[in-house]
Amino acid sequence: MIRDLILKNRSYRRFYQEVAVELETLRELVDLARLSASAANMQPLRYILSCEPQKNALIFSHLAWAGYLEDWPGPCEGERPSAYIIVLEDTQLIHPMRCDHGIAAQSMLLGATEKGLGGCIVGAVEKQGLRKALEIPDRYEILLVLALGKPRETVVIETVNPAGDVRYWRDSEGMHHVPKRPLDDVIVG
Repeated sequence: MIRDLILKNRSYRRFYQEVAVELETLRELVDLARLSASAANMQPLRYILSCEPQKNALIFSHLAWAGYLEDWPGPCEGERPSAYIIVLEDTQLIHPMRCDHGIAAQSMLLGATEKGLGGCIVGAVEKQGLRKALEIPDRYEILLVLALGKPRETVVIETVNPAGDVRYWRDSEGMHHVPKRPLDDVIVG
């Protein structure tokens, strides 16, 4: 069951923008993150939720999409996420390890997948602009943004080619291909 969720949990970058994601759904996803492991149990993460078109547009304008797809500026109007979760760290809490946001993001994306949604962890964020646009207090460090919605694209996992190229790509039909290394290549001992 978890393997099936992981295989369905891809980085989707195009969505059915008109399909709403309810605020309660976002709260349920954050609850999964809240219940996940936290280094030293410090629980320093905080979240900003957005499922309103105006706020979504503000967030979208501060994100960069799909670095390997150099000629693609990101999803066009109608294919943009219908919700976002901004993951913040409360810098007033001592936090010895910086892994919590990865654990939280994966928990939330698996939860979204289980609900028939998809998402993308966006780390390419214009943080100062987003901070200003949403009036995020300085005590919170912006770590990443989860873009969420009903996926409008198909993502296919394939084996890395013999040259070892890990760059994802889109074919002429718009199908998104993601090369993964073979299992024996990632186990070293």
